[in-house]
Amino acid sequence: MKEDSPDEPAKTGKSDSNSNSASQLSRRTFLGNIATVGIATTAAPLLQVGELDAQQVHQPTTDVAEAPTSAGSVQVALKINGQTKNLQIEPRVTLLDALREHLGLFGTKKGCDHGQCGACTVHVNGRRVNSCLTFAIMHQGDEITTVEGLAKNGELHPIQAAFLEHDAFQCGYCTSGQIMSAVALLKEPCGKDDDAIRECMSGNICRCGAYTNIVAAVRSVRGTA
Repeated sequence: MKEDSPDEPAKTGKSDSNSNSASQLSRRTFLGNIATVGIATTAAPLLQVGELDAQQVHQPTTDVAEAPTSAGSVQVALKINGQTKNLQIEPRVTLLDALREHLGLFGTKKGCDHGQCGACTVHVNGRRVNSCLTFAIMHQGDEITTVEGLAKNGELHPIQAAFLEHDAFQCGYCTSGQIMSAVALLKEPCGKDDDAIRECMSGNICRCGAYTNIVAAVRSVRGTA
């Protein structure tokens, strides 16, 4: 039997070392290639987005179509507190929103926005109206009066003065609507007693509960105190 040469184990060990090195190198190369492909795949869309953004930045602004700011709006002329106001608004804009949002007349309050609290009461041709329930476009040519238009020549309307005298408010949010209803009540067929006043003012809600003083203020102006 042929004996193994003393050099053979050393040769075998070297071969195994080379094999392991080649295997490790192959794995490193494979993993490195995967990482490179992954980075390239992830970065490519980002680079494309960046290129598109750069192209959009350098595009002339004249190529961008701007949406019209008054699409669907119409010209509406309202006579408010003796002055004619021309508005460019959508037909669905309520009289309340036209007063507050477009004309800056914030005395008319938005409460329930459903015609139940009376905070938005104004006068249209002398009659009280819940302005949240009617469209502004319906009142072209009408005489519209808000709480800002009650005072004349620097003097408060008698109802306004009576509300101050009788402390007919607390938080004050409903007060402008209460006053507008009370002013209209003076020209309406309303009974003289307190129950009649309460009935005629029932469309205006005071969450603070100042009803007793409100009735007293209205009664004093009607001359029945």
